[in-house]
Formats: sequence, C-alpha cells, structure tokens
Amino acid sequence: MRASHLDREGPHNPFPGRQALERRLGHSLPFQLGSNEGLDMPHQALSEVLGIPVAQLARAYGDAQAFELRQQLAEQQGTSHDALLVDAGADSLIALTLRALCDIGTTVVTSAGTYPTFRYFAEGHGCRLVEVAYRQSPGRLAPDVDALVQAAWLHHARLVYLADPDNPSGHCLDRADIAYLIDNLPPTCHLLLDEAYHEFRPDHGDSAPIDGVVRLRTFSKAHGLAGLRIGYAIAPPALLEVMSKVRIHYAVSSVAQAAAAVVLSHIDEVKHHVQAVIKRREQLATQLQAWGADVLPSATNFVAIRMPSVDAAEAAQRALLADGVIIHRPPHPALADILRISAVEDALKPERLSALQNALER
Repeated sequence: MRASHLDREGPHNPFPGRQALERRLGHSLPFQLGSNEGLDMPHQALSEVLGIPVAQLARAYGDAQAFELRQQLAEQQGTSHDALLVDAGADSLIALTLRALCDIGTTVVTSAGTYPTFRYFAEGHGCRLVEVAYRQSPGRLAPDVDALVQAAWLHHARLVYLADPDNPSGHCLDRADIAYLIDNLPPTCHLLLDEAYHEFRPDHGDSAPIDGVVRLRTFSKAHGLAGLRIGYAIAPPALLEVMSKVRIHYAVSSVAQAAAAVVLSHIDEVKHHVQAVIKRREQLATQLQAWGADVLPSATNFVAIRMPSVDAAEAAQRALLADGVIIHRPPHPALADILRISAVEDALKPERLSALQNALER
C-alpha cells in the first residue's frame, strides 16, 4: 500500500521507525539490530501478569504514523487517511494544536468554564486567554457562538476552542451554529473543535476535514480506552503537516494502537455500549429531576445539574466525597455551581447519590 505524504517522515523524524521503513522499501524488516526494540529483555514477569502479546508489544515502539489505524479510521469515518493524525489522546492534541498554530503572546478565545485542560495548556504555552460567558437560562447552559465570533475579531485571536458536545454542560450545538462559527471567524483564526463526545450526539454528521478547523476525537469515551491515551485529529492534510513537524513521534504506544485497532474492528460492541450509556443517562436525568434538580440536556456520557448556588454545589460535593463518591465540579468560578455525574450503572443505585438527594430535597 502506497504511503501518503504524511508518512514520508523525511526531516520531521530522525528515527522513522520499522513500520515507516517497511512501507518506504516495500518489504518486511524482521531483524531489528538498530534500536531498543531489538534488545531481548525476557519480560517473564510482564508476560505472566499481562500476557505474552502485551509483553511483546511493550518491547516495540508504536508506528509513529499509526498508518494501519488511520486506514481503519478512514474507512469507518468515510474520510481520507491523509486527513487523520493519531496522538496520545485529545489532551495531547490540544497541546499539539497550540504548539503548532500559536506563538507566545497569541490570543486564544474560549467559553468561560469549558473543558479546563484547554486553559491549562493555553496559559502554559504563554497564550493570552480571552473567555466569553455561556448563554444561561433555566434548563440551558450553552456556548455563546456569537460572543465567540465577536471576541475572535475584537482581540485578533489566532485560535478559538469549542467543545461540542460541550463539557461540562453536555449541550450539543446545531450544525448550523457550528457552520456559522466557522464561516464568520477572522481569516487568520483557526477553530479547535473538540468532539470528544461525538459518538453520543443524536446526529453524528460527517467526519470530513474542514478548512481552518482541527477536529478532535478520542478513544477514551465511547471506546473505553481512557487509560491508554489515544485519540485523533481530523483536519486538512496541509494543516496536519504543520502539526506533524512539532509532535512527539512515539507518544502513542504500540499497546494503545493495538487496543484501538481491536475496538474499531468490533464496532458493533462500541455502538451497543453507546446506546446503553444513553439509556442510563436518561434514567439518571429522570432520577435527578425527581429529586428537584435543574437538569441540563446532555448529548454526552454524563448528566450535568445546576445547583441553587456555588455554596450548595460545594457542600453537595463534599458530602458525596465523605461517602466515597467522586463527581465533577468545574474548577472555573463561572460554572462552580455545576455538578457533573457520569452515566454509569453505579450512579443508578439508590444509595450511591443519597447525599446529593438529601441536598436537593432540603
């Protein structure tokens, strides 16, 4: 199979790796005498605990370009493998996008209280962060698309970050809203569209690359591989080429790539899991509503509720922690009255959220 220009690593990677060399030369290279992969560590303990296949994978570097995995993704997503870049989860892709597109001092725009890792990396990269408020009303907490566009023009932003479906509200924007945002950003401004919860939205839409947009997906949510840190970006090949110049080439392990390939080849199991999560999410929302909670509509794998005040949210979170229960409360002051609960089976047990029920029914 002919490799694309994204696989011709050239000056980008001084150690292109066995897989890339095999694609370039057109034949297998079974005898590895030139790197750590060839060292014959027996891995007896690792083999006994985790199994021989895992021990064998652990010895080898993952394919730096994740070529075969990108082929699988391309077939399932209906897009070109040239428009896909695999990296160590959506978080790593956020950092990579900032590193590739933003200089120190560059202005970036996002919603105040959205997924906090973007703010963490943006500030760490030396960017100037501009935040706009969410649109809020009873039963609604949504990113303000108009405000994002206005801030991008006013502050000469180089990048706008948007999570859709949103984290932590769970809100899912209409496709028309996304199209409006893309069409109205300044010509020098990119959109970083975090689609980590893409599989849970009611309309999956397409997975086509969009000019000026980096779309992020992950194997942590619908595919259940959070601990292996693997995700991918969808973007025009020229944009991915820029990102490839500054990425860590072997950040995605051989174990993670193999696991992702397995779950992709059993996509029916993934779809069944997603439907089960959606069913639990609706059951959890109904339960919380019965307790008097202000439940926010969700197109994710969690349910978010708005407490009467920040103090009430903090008190409920502390009471749950005292019972050994972890839920999420956004660290940003703008959304400190929000509690986010994952739609897992354990959340539906009558006693598991009793502290929250008591707080809501007072």
